[in-house]
Amino acid sequence: MENLRGLHVLTDREAVKSRSLAEIIQLAIAGGAAAIQLRDKDVEDLSMIKLGEELMKLTKGKVPLIVDDRVEVALAIGADGVHVGQKDMPARAVRKKIGSGKILGVSAHSVREAVQAEEDGADYIGAGPVFPTKTKKDAETPIGLTGLRQIKNAVSIPIIAIGGIKTDNAAVVMEIADGIAVISAVLRATFPLKATQTLVSIINYEKSRRRNINR
Repeated sequence: MENLRGLHVLTDREAVKSRSLAEIIQLAIAGGAAAIQLRDKDVEDLSMIKLGEELMKLTKGKVPLIVDDRVEVALAIGADGVHVGQKDMPARAVRKKIGSGKILGVSAHSVREAVQAEEDGADYIGAGPVFPTKTKKDAETPIGLTGLRQIKNAVSIPIIAIGGIKTDNAAVVMEIADGIAVISAVLRATFPLKATQTLVSIINYEKSRRRNINR
């Protein structure tokens, strides 16, 4: 899952306000995003499918489109994968529904949750929130860099850090994680393309630096 080790951009209607979500996602892809996650807790499945089909046209052949929580929506639009939280459908059940060829991401707030997710067939862990975040109203207590490192050391699959990550703290997160997931840092940015490029540059630099250290 090397292609997942980068910048994941999550959708959020409130974050884009009056701007076009599709246009921002297109800019994020052009800027080097590794994956796009379709996330919207408040719309019905039909609306989610319509938006998902629109995004699939942008992502197909370029980056994976991963649907948050809605397994049936992901299957209906032919998405590349599904991401579930601890309160969603159990990861093991999701894996059975989507098969072995789709990407499965699982949110984890602790080592126990991360280990269980890997055992249940997850391809990557969304670990966090690392820092305080206002985007997710029911976010757990931040795990900090210490919690992130503990999760990273406990599993063998990629760790994608999420929660309060911006350009000014992305480097310290990437000293530990395999990638980062953001919402506001790209969707609320005045210049989404530049914001994406900056984050991708930080990620790539830290990945390269770690490889050189480990040689």
